[in-house]
Amino acid sequence: MAGPIHPRLLRRAKATQVFLVSSVAVGIVTAVLLIVQARLLADWITSVFDAAAFPAHSAATLLLLLGVFAGRGLLAWASAVLAHHSSASVKSELRRDVLAARLATPVEGASSASLVRIVTQGLDALDGYFAKYLPQLGLAATVPFIVGAAILVTDWESALIVAFTLPLIPVFMALIGWTTQKATARSFSVADRLANHFADLIAGLPTLQAFARARAQRRGVELGEENYREATMKTLWISFLSSFALEILASLSVAVIAVTVGFRLVYGQIDFPTALFVLILAPEAFLPVRQVGVHFHDSADGVAAADAAFEIIDGATSPTGTTPAPDGPLTLDDVSYTYPGDDSPATDGVRLSVAPGEVVALSGTSGGGKSTALAMAMGFITPESGRVLIGGVDLREIDAASWRARTAWVAQEPGLIDGTVGDNVRLGHPTADAAAVAAALAEAGADFQADKHVGDDGEGLSAGERRRVALARALVRIRLGGARFLILDEPTAGLDADTEAHVIDTVRATGAGVLVVSHRPAVLAAADRVVEVVPA
Repeated sequence: MAGPIHPRLLRRAKATQVFLVSSVAVGIVTAVLLIVQARLLADWITSVFDAAAFPAHSAATLLLLLGVFAGRGLLAWASAVLAHHSSASVKSELRRDVLAARLATPVEGASSASLVRIVTQGLDALDGYFAKYLPQLGLAATVPFIVGAAILVTDWESALIVAFTLPLIPVFMALIGWTTQKATARSFSVADRLANHFADLIAGLPTLQAFARARAQRRGVELGEENYREATMKTLWISFLSSFALEILASLSVAVIAVTVGFRLVYGQIDFPTALFVLILAPEAFLPVRQVGVHFHDSADGVAAADAAFEIIDGATSPTGTTPAPDGPLTLDDVSYTYPGDDSPATDGVRLSVAPGEVVALSGTSGGGKSTALAMAMGFITPESGRVLIGGVDLREIDAASWRARTAWVAQEPGLIDGTVGDNVRLGHPTADAAAVAAALAEAGADFQADKHVGDDGEGLSAGERRRVALARALVRIRLGGARFLILDEPTAGLDADTEAHVIDTVRATGAGVLVVSHRPAVLAAADRVVEVVPA
């Protein structure tokens, strides 16, 4: 269990620190208002009983009570406004950090489905942490002590009971918190698996439909939904049971005070105003601490999402190099890499060098680590052993932006944005005019125009057409952006033989150093050298 305050939220999100300080200040003022309210009520009610009528100062007392109620309402409103502003600030900061981490490490880490769930629904649950839990924590850190001190000054015997019974509530809260955290973590994990499963089904639905296997996946989704329902119901069961336990404990504690005060009042050991004052204040000493346990459940989902977000942020590769990318060959010097959670390396002992103007092909069986080698060449991941050298300089010492400005990258599944084909080609160089875009598309073998609409993730284009758009984008980056290396992952997959030959000639004509992964014989035959990647 992370503790009453999530330490990483406190460290990383400055708004959390400001809000926590303001919550303590609100708690102090609230405690003072509670004491004033109790004193006014006790004195006024005592006067009514003594005089058997409303005393002359009733109007003044009523106005003071209204002022106290208005003050408490104003504090609650201010706390709520600040809570929502703080929550929005923290969520925005975390989302920016998660997206920056994803951009820094695009080839590993959380899946897209997990990422979407964390940055949307997951982090939205932090509203409960800021709007309910932290304000109540501020009250719990101040109100019991100030109210307890007021009771101590008035009636030390009642204060002694409060001092002995109040610490029992945090003990039970800790026990309940451990159980809640485990249940919430399991529920979050089950929901994450369900989201990934559903995303995979949606992505593969055309293939499943083509082979008449779509309906067969229904049972798997139903099982995932049932597991999520069971996990959610278990979390709710713990929440309701823990709230009941805390209510019983607090009620019994207040009852002990009420019974002892009542007996002492009967035997004349305490006066009526003091007894009434203590009875009005005693529940207020227990209420904030009890409510912390209740609102802990409101924050559990958001904290689980924050933990998942921090895992992504902390797991990202942070380039620290500052040296501008030099001229010279790209060299992979005995590089190896193992993905987190895998037992064996994805790539082991790869050696190659690509000089400017040279075409080097990587071949080997599927899953042998060729794409991983390209990711290391781009600087997306850092090799566990060996080095990536640019002109003899270790890539870890080179500024990442400087190196990537000198490269054009065509992934196996190119990323495309919603817009036109021309918009996607101009991602290679924003100032490319219509003529440059058209020329690049023609050189990439595209048989469609630049004004053709493209949906999210390349919707509306076939796999081969997407690769042609990505290749045209890379050509624009070389011709206009000054890139000197072209790194390609299966650029001709899905192309016919004539288009493939045209693309090979285009790539050779760029004059850039080319590192290409391919299984196609025509591509391997056109390369200056072929490096075989053997699975680890």
